[in-house]
Amino acid sequence: MEISVSFMLLLLLGAIVPSENVESQQPFPQDIYTALKEMTASLVQLKADITLLQRETQGQAQLKTEVKKLKQEQLETVSDFSEQAAQLNTIVDKLNQQQKVEQVAFSASLLAGGKSATIGPFSTYTTLIFKHVVTNIGNAYNPTTGVFTAPLRGAYNFEWTIGTNGDGSHPSGASLFKNSENVFIAYEQQASGFMSASKGVTLLLEVGDVVSVRLWSGTLAFDNANHHTTFSGHLLFPM
Repeated sequence: MEISVSFMLLLLLGAIVPSENVESQQPFPQDIYTALKEMTASLVQLKADITLLQRETQGQAQLKTEVKKLKQEQLETVSDFSEQAAQLNTIVDKLNQQQKVEQVAFSASLLAGGKSATIGPFSTYTTLIFKHVVTNIGNAYNPTTGVFTAPLRGAYNFEWTIGTNGDGSHPSGASLFKNSENVFIAYEQQASGFMSASKGVTLLLEVGDVVSVRLWSGTLAFDNANHHTTFSGHLLFPM
């Protein structure tokens, strides 16, 4: 609130000057001038204080606005960080899943539970079901069907061994099949004693390609607790 200094002076002079004849007026005492001077200084200081208070009030309002703006920016930053963290977690989960898919290896022998038996002969190719599973990382090998299914495109290595007791009339032979293609055969024949044959191969497989070991027609396969007849494979690298 602003107060005119001149207006205050006029009020004071009006209060002091008597209404009689001007000739009867006496000179103002010295302390009146001093009081007016001090009042004028007080009014000037009051005006300055009011101006300063107004500036401080405006500064506080601006400060509140800046604080509100900073809080909003912090909320937006936290929201962005949360979104980025969620995206990062998704990427990590995908990478972990991909790594799990790329970990493929299995190894199995023909008979489980320490059993001893001779399989065959059959009149046609017969898929051997290797039931004693030692390793099956990635679960790409099915011990119920004897079939390996490629979970991703890549280069795979396979090894298989076939053996039996020689009797001079029935050899031991098994081929590795990729889908319906006869790739390689492991074959052995002798008149007596235990005989075995082994092979290995590296194949480029597409997702869903199947690989199995099939006993040749007219041949035998033997297995017991020593696990003579086996089938193994693993992913070398994805492509």
